[in-house]
Amino acid sequence: MRRMRTMSFLLILLLVGSAALSGCTNSDKDAGLQRIQADLQTTLDPTVDTATGEYSGGISLPIAPESERVDLYEPSFSDPTNVTNPLLPVSELDQIILLGEEEGLPLRVVATLLPETKTIEWNGQQVETLESQYVAYLDGRIAEVALDWYAQDDNGSVWYFGEDVFNYEDGVIADNEGTWLAGKDGPVAMIMPNDPQVGDVYLPENIPGIVFEEVTVKSINEVMHGPRGHVNGSIIVEELHMDGTYEDKIFAPGYGEFLVCVEGELEAVALAVPTDALPGPTPAELVILSTGAADIFNAAHSEDWGAASESVDAMIAAWDTYQAGDVPGMLDARMSSALVVLVASVDARQPEEARQAAIDVARACLDLQLQYRPPAEIDLARFDLWVCQLIIDVAADDPGAVAGDAANLKWIWDRFAHTLDSSDVNRISIQPGPGSKLSRGWCDSSDISRIDTQLDDLRTAADSGDLVAAADRAAKLRDALAGLEVEDGDDGEDED
Repeated sequence: MRRMRTMSFLLILLLVGSAALSGCTNSDKDAGLQRIQADLQTTLDPTVDTATGEYSGGISLPIAPESERVDLYEPSFSDPTNVTNPLLPVSELDQIILLGEEEGLPLRVVATLLPETKTIEWNGQQVETLESQYVAYLDGRIAEVALDWYAQDDNGSVWYFGEDVFNYEDGVIADNEGTWLAGKDGPVAMIMPNDPQVGDVYLPENIPGIVFEEVTVKSINEVMHGPRGHVNGSIIVEELHMDGTYEDKIFAPGYGEFLVCVEGELEAVALAVPTDALPGPTPAELVILSTGAADIFNAAHSEDWGAASESVDAMIAAWDTYQAGDVPGMLDARMSSALVVLVASVDARQPEEARQAAIDVARACLDLQLQYRPPAEIDLARFDLWVCQLIIDVAADDPGAVAGDAANLKWIWDRFAHTLDSSDVNRISIQPGPGSKLSRGWCDSSDISRIDTQLDDLRTAADSGDLVAAADRAAKLRDALAGLEVEDGDDGEDED
C-alpha cells in the first residue's frame, strides 16, 4: 500500500498556485488582531453598530468606510432560485463534501441542496429562496446543523436570507446560537457580489447581537488546486467577525466556498457534485470495498476472523488498484487512513473496533462513490450506515452517541425521502452491515409513512436514554428501510 499523505500536507497541496494565501499568516494583520483582542472586554454585549463600527460597549471594530461597500443597494428578485453565480452556484450544486480539522479533531461536512424552497418576506417582497442543509461532524459525531437560505438578485449577486442553526452536544441540541431570519431579525445580506473586485466590501451577516461579518476581497483570478486539478478564477477574501477575529476564505468557480482558514483550523472542499462527477457505473473496486466492509461488520460480530481477514485482503487489493487512478486527494487520504485502522483491528481480533472501522471504511467509500451515483442514492446508503452506527453505540452503552445517531438519521432522511414516493422507484434488499445488494420491488407512501413513524419512535427512545428500546426501534427501522431505492432518472438498470 502507498504511504499515506497527511491531512496537513493535502491542505498545503490544495493551496498550490496561490501566493496570496499568505493572508492566513499575515503578520501585520495578526498584530492588529492582537491589539483588538487585547482591548476586548468579555463582559460586554458584542453588538455591532455598523454605522459607527462599534460594539454596544463602545469598542471599535476596524470596519471599512461605506464608499468601499458594494451591497448598499436594494436588490430585486425576479428569478431568485436560479442561483448560478459561479463563485456561489447554489442551485447547480447537489452535494459537497468538506474535510478538515477543528479543535484538533477531524472535521467532516456534508452540504446538500434540499428540494424545498422557503418564501421569506423582506422589505415588502415575498422572496422564494433555496434551502441548503449543512451538517458538520466533529470526530465522527454530529456537531452542527444549519439550514441556509439563498437567493440571487437580478444583477447576479447572491443574498443570504438567514439560517436556522442547531448546535449539538452529546447528541442533543445544546442551543440555536447563530439563528436569524431576514425581515424578522435584520436585513438581507449580500454573500457574493456578481463580479467581485479587489477591495470590494460587503456584509454577509449583519444582525445586531447575533451575528456580524464584514468581507473584504483581497485577491481575484487565483488558480487553486481542487479535487480534479486546477481551478481558475478563484477569489480570496478576509472576513471580520463581531468579536474582532478574522477568517480567511477562498471561493472557487463551480464550488462556492472552497477553503476556510482561521487560527490554524481548516475546512476545505474534498468533492462536489456535479462539478466533480464522473461518467459510467461505480468502479468494481469501490463495490468490493463496500461489500467487504459489510462482510467484516458481520464477521467481526460472530468473531469469524478468517472470513474477516479474507475480506481485508480483497479490500486492500481493490484499493491499491483504484488508488492508482485519479482519486481526489483528501478522499484518498481518508480512505487510506480508515483502511489502516480496519487492518489493525482485524489483525488484533477486536470485535467492536473492527465493526466501527468497517463503518468508517464504508462511509469513506460512499463519499468516493458520490462521483458516480446520485446524491440521494448515496444518502440512502448513508442512512443505513448510521443505523449500523447506532447499533454499535447501543452495544457500547453510550446514550449521547445514540441520541446523536437518531438526530442524524432524521437530517439524512430529509435529504432523500422526497425521491421515494414514486411508482418509478425500485427496491433494494439491504444486507446487514454497511453495504447492500440490489433486487426489485416498489415503494409507496405507506413505506415512507412507516419509516417516519419508526424515526419518531427511535428519537423518543434515544432522547429518554432507553437504549433497549432504541435498539428495538433501530431493528424495526432497518426492516422498514429494507427494499428502498431512490429514483436516479436512468433506465432502471442496476450498476452495482
